[in-house]
Amino acid sequence: MSRVSASRQYISYYDIIGSCMKVATEDYRALAALRYRIRLFLSEGDEAARRGGLEPQQYQLLLALRGLPEDAEATIYTLADRLSLKHNSTVELIDRMEKRKFVHRTRSRDDARCVLVSLLPRGEEAVQEVARQRITELRAGGTALVDALEMLLKRTPESRRKKKTRGVTI
Repeated sequence: MSRVSASRQYISYYDIIGSCMKVATEDYRALAALRYRIRLFLSEGDEAARRGGLEPQQYQLLLALRGLPEDAEATIYTLADRLSLKHNSTVELIDRMEKRKFVHRTRSRDDARCVLVSLLPRGEEAVQEVARQRITELRAGGTALVDALEMLLKRTPESRRKKKTRGVTI
């Protein structure tokens, strides 16, 4: 395989088509609205966690733990990935949560190097209380977040193009 053909296999569709696409003012507005709604949702979540007696990261850990897919093991690696934290930061967070009796660590029966984390009743109660508030808030005002996302997703390159016929936009 020549050097030219080898390098061509790594060119994506976006490299060819997407980089030529002009970002319209409406797209910027839709993206800004979505970002605003996400930031608002996250800051309201942080406040709900604090009202529930938790730091935001503590609530996020409890939520990640409680909301893991059925087939996923609650390892420190998995939780670090779910929280977008480094391994050592996740360990420190779990240390603090274990001291407060929210979680418990055990060694895996299959692999002694692997540490599993489980919710204790106190952690279950704490995450349930905050999650209940968040779900209620989302049901009441979440349509603005959904609307912002839909506005962005509906703006496809095809919908941006306007055909011109004899000076009339169709």
